[in-house]
Amino acid sequence: MKNKNSPIAIFDSGIGGLTVLREVQKSLPYENYIYYGDGKSCPIGNLPHSEIMSITINAINILVERGAKMIIIACNTATAVAIKKIRELYSIPIVAIEPAVKPALNSSKSGVIGVLATQRTIDGKPLKELCARLVTDQKVVFVAGNGLVEIVEGDGVLSASNYSLIEGYIEEMISQGADQIVLGCTHYPFLIKTMQEIIGSRNVTIINPAPSIAVQVEKLLATDALLNKNGGKIEFCSSLDKRYNDFIEKNYYKLLSL
Repeated sequence: MKNKNSPIAIFDSGIGGLTVLREVQKSLPYENYIYYGDGKSCPIGNLPHSEIMSITINAINILVERGAKMIIIACNTATAVAIKKIRELYSIPIVAIEPAVKPALNSSKSGVIGVLATQRTIDGKPLKELCARLVTDQKVVFVAGNGLVEIVEGDGVLSASNYSLIEGYIEEMISQGADQIVLGCTHYPFLIKTMQEIIGSRNVTIINPAPSIAVQVEKLLATDALLNKNGGKIEFCSSLDKRYNDFIEKNYYKLLSL
């Protein structure tokens, strides 16, 4: 049975979901949290649908067994492939991240926005339906950020080739007129400083959807009378050994200083 002290669980394929945890914890500092990073499976952006579905269901099962009162799927790829099935299988409240297309369209002056995401997110039905519903006479430039998750999951040191890779993706969107760049993978906010350096003085905004997730989480918990005022504990766990847990924790506290 869920109660106020039960944890909010956050799942991602690696450390990317830490960017969501950071925003939710800012809004709800007295909640308890479990963060599960499936480092063994990362990256999942180009895996077959059946594998992504299995990975996601396995993670949800682990977090339900740990007594979570709510689960946040902080992985756009998992959302794109598995969210419909997940909501059929589980009665627990589930908040799933998706690219922030609507605020980007509302803010764009050029009428062109860019979406930087994994290939599975770009090809997924949720993003296609979202764009079909929202986009009228505007243009969306989709770019698959191949290799970016691996950069974030690595040692965090940008080589010249890594910088050029990021630069190529950003310039591809800007060259087509995009003045809003939506980050469609939770790993990508780790690279925001580099992206901003590439953008320079040009009038281009980077949109991170994580803050809107925090708003949704608070609203749902309040509706169910499950807001906690006496917690504040964070537990990190993963599908790998303690070294990866330590890596997750280290990168979370690194994020807090950015």
